[in-house]
Parts: sequence; structure tokens; C-alpha cells
Amino acid sequence: MNSTGASVYVVDDDTSAREGVAGLIRSAGLTPKTFASAEEFLAAPRPKIPSCLVLDVSLPGLDGLDLQQELAKSADPVPIIFLTGHGDIPMTVRALKAGAANFLTKPFDDEELLGAIQQCLKIASLERRAQTLERSLKTARTHLHGRYDFTQILGQAAVFRDALARAAQVAPTESTVLVTGESGTGKELVARAIHYASPRADGPFVAVNCAALPDTLLESELFGHERGAFTGADRQKPGRFELAAGGTLFLDEIGDLSPAVQVKLLRVLQEREFQRIGGTATLKADVRLITATNRDLSAEMTAGRFRSDLFYRLNVFNVHLPPLRERGDDVLLLADHFIRTLGVQMGKGDLTLSRDACDLLRRHPWPGNIRELQNAIERSLITSEGTLIAAAHLALASSPVPVAAAPPAQAGPSTADHTGQGKASGSIEELERAAILDALQRTHGHKTLAAELLGVTRFQLHTRLKRYGIEVAPDWKASIRNAI
Repeated sequence: MNSTGASVYVVDDDTSAREGVAGLIRSAGLTPKTFASAEEFLAAPRPKIPSCLVLDVSLPGLDGLDLQQELAKSADPVPIIFLTGHGDIPMTVRALKAGAANFLTKPFDDEELLGAIQQCLKIASLERRAQTLERSLKTARTHLHGRYDFTQILGQAAVFRDALARAAQVAPTESTVLVTGESGTGKELVARAIHYASPRADGPFVAVNCAALPDTLLESELFGHERGAFTGADRQKPGRFELAAGGTLFLDEIGDLSPAVQVKLLRVLQEREFQRIGGTATLKADVRLITATNRDLSAEMTAGRFRSDLFYRLNVFNVHLPPLRERGDDVLLLADHFIRTLGVQMGKGDLTLSRDACDLLRRHPWPGNIRELQNAIERSLITSEGTLIAAAHLALASSPVPVAAAPPAQAGPSTADHTGQGKASGSIEELERAAILDALQRTHGHKTLAAELLGVTRFQLHTRLKRYGIEVAPDWKASIRNAI
């Protein structure tokens, strides 16, 4: 370690011994500063905390051990090497117990003293680095806490503020939370806000999209696996339950879990423990669980696709996020936010929405909700010139068919807070299916463009195509295999 120029303080009442130690320190490329007494050391201005202190035990007035106790009270204690003219085992033990880095007896070996000093400098450097990292981590935590604070979530509509109020109410608890709402309504954002407003805020927030992985991989992702548990498992891998220990595990698209994974998740919730695939050791599940879905889990239970016992474990506290079309002028508030943030990223100047663009934003039913709005604003920034965004730049159909996602799951009086959500599941699915077919027709069967138009990912569109039995033929004609 390069410690050239590091400061080393020497306190010794013997002038020749003090100057001899200073010369030795100087010969090693270090910077010594000497004091004849403990009182002189304490009284002298010290602009920089010494990296190391070479301290004689026997000093007039305040002795070395007393000075050590004074320095130990500081928030930045100094590594100390004690020097003594005679071997005194009890004194040595006392000094070391009090935190001395080393204890040498005069006459000492020069190399031994320099080695002890270098070790002190190394320790001091590591401690400073640790303090710097701790400050950086604290700053990052503060930034995250602020970024995901409930007050930072945009929206003024009463129905949306009520949903955030419910989320803030449950955040300080350890209760399991089920966040419901259509795709793109901000369920993960609210889940993060709950985490950072909870006692587990300093722990990790780990998110898993349950619809993005097949069952075999999802089980490994959640619970981990041991080496050799299956073909390709060449090493032990911790699961998300382990990685989220002390924090929050967020399971998105929980309604897409297979029956097999549902059973294993239920056991974790009941027993608060699990095993890796192929393992025998039982591990504790020290996580707070937040789940989310855009499906009607009550309808899924009725159809036999979702376990009722798991549903009641997950639905301890329900937070339902309303679709964007029910949030009034929040669409303009969010549009302005995306114009400003995306505009900076894309090198655009100050842009504003024209009156016809605002009218279109208010009329549009937003089947893809906030995600679709963000896509529309990004398109408008690409195609617009000047400082005004017109309705044509948004590239939205004037009368699109809305996609109605599943209403919030109802488990009793505690979750029945949202009126107007009692639509029959069949009509909801018909609307969503019709919107998908409309998007495919307008994009001539191009799935990526259709997903963008709907405000969903290509994988989410693929999942819905399978759910509704829709096949896209090579001649761009969509056909339905099974009626739902």
C-alpha cells in the first residue's frame, strides 16, 4: 500500500527518543509530527486526523494510557502504537484491551516499528474507505427513499390518492399486500413505495415477474437450487427469497403462477421457511411479501386456476390502483412529466401540448394505462418539430377499443372499497380480446407494433394471445381457436 506522505504523530517526553522515532518515520517517506507531552498533543491544532500515533506510556502529567482513553471518546479514533521502557505485562494487556494496535518495548527494532506503523496506516486507510462507503450507501438510501416516497408519485385524482393513502397505511406493518389493477397502472412503483416506507427500507427490494419465466425456471428463481439438482445446475444458486432476506420480495403477475408453484408458495407463507431445489437444509424466509396482478383472482378461483387458500394468504390487505381513464386530468399531469423527462433525454427543448392533443389525451381510454401514455409521448417527441405537440404526433386512434383489466380481488369487507368494479369477468375478457384483435388488425398482424399500441410488452401480448386462443396467420389474419 502506498502510504507516502501519511502523517504519523509521535508523543514522547524523551527528546532523543522522540527525534529518533521521527527520523525513522521520515526515512520511510512518511510525515512525522512530534509532541513532548499528552497535554501538548491535545492542545495543538490538528487539521488532519493522524493516520497513526506512536505513544510513550510513561509521560509527565497525563500518561499514555490516559491519553488513549481520551482519544477513544472521539468519533474518529486513532490507531495507537505504545512504546514503553520496560516490559509490563499487565500494562500491555490493559493497553491492548483498550484498543491499542501494538505494544513495543524499548529498545525496539526499527523494522518492527516501521512494520507496525505500516499496519496502522493500512488499518486507518481501510477504516476511512469503509466510512466513505457507508456515507455513500447512506446517501444512496436517502435518494431511494426520496425517489420512491409516496409524495413523489404523480396523481391528483381522488380515487388514486385514496389508493395511495391505503398503501401508506399498510406500509409500516409486516402485513402481506396484494396490489391489483390493470397492466401499466404503476403496481410495482407503489410496491416500492410501500417497501421504502417500511421498517425494512434498508433491506433489499427484489422483484420477480412470475409471467416471464416457465415453471421450472420460476421455482429455481424463487427458492434457489443446489449444485446437481438438475441438468445445467453446475453450482449452488440462492433464490429470490434468500436474496430478499431482511427486505421485501415483490411477485408481479401472481395470477400467472402454475398450480405446482402455488402449492410451494403457500407452504412458504404458512411455515415461513423453504428449501432449495435438490437441497435438504431448511432456510428461513425473512421477507415481507407484496404481490400484484391484473387478473380477477376471484374469477380465477372459481375457474379452478388459483388456489383459494393461497389467495386468502396473499390478500391480507388489498390496494387497488384505478386505470388511467378513471383519473381525469391526471393524464395531462403525467403527460407533462414525460414530456419534461423524456425531452431532456432526447435533447428536445421545452415542448407543450396543443389543445387538440390535450382533448385527445382526455378522450383516449388508455388500454395500456401509464405505459401506453409514456410510449405515446415518446413517439410525439420523435415526430414533432418546433415546440408544440399536436394530436397527430401522438399517433393515437380517435376511438380505440378499451382494454379492461381484471377488477381488484375481493376477499371480504376489508377489500371491497372500490365501487363500480363488479363487472362480469366475461365482459372484461371480451373487451380485452376485442382490443387485441383491433390492434393486430391496425398493425397488419405485427405483434411488436400491436404490443406497443396496447401499451404492453411483447411477452405480455404473447401471454394474452395464448390465453384467448388467438393465432396470427402468415397472411396477417387473426383467428380465434377457442371462445372464452
